[in-house]
Amino acid sequence: MSTFLTKAILDFFIAFGIVLGGAMLGGVGAVIALQPPTQTMLDIAGKIKIWALAAAVGGTIDPMRVIESNVLDGNLSPAIKQILYLILAFLGAHMGTELVKWVCNGGRS
Repeated sequence: MSTFLTKAILDFFIAFGIVLGGAMLGGVGAVIALQPPTQTMLDIAGKIKIWALAAAVGGTIDPMRVIESNVLDGNLSPAIKQILYLILAFLGAHMGTELVKWVCNGGRS
């Protein structure tokens, strides 16, 4: 499997796991703190979505620098790869958030 595809899959699942795991453990913490777990899980999933995206692509601003420097130099291939990594990480974080919403609403929209 190509390194691009491997990294793209990992970025997706890292972002997905951060949102899902954070929301689930937050729900456990809410139960211990005698707070409503479903609302807490929904709040956490919404709040950590962007952080899951950042963590999945490296946790820094480096992907943006790669895009900027390569576009300015006329090398579009590395920039496009970075954009695709960001998109796939966003999709993972978004799918994690939607799964938490689905579970907390009992499958209702």
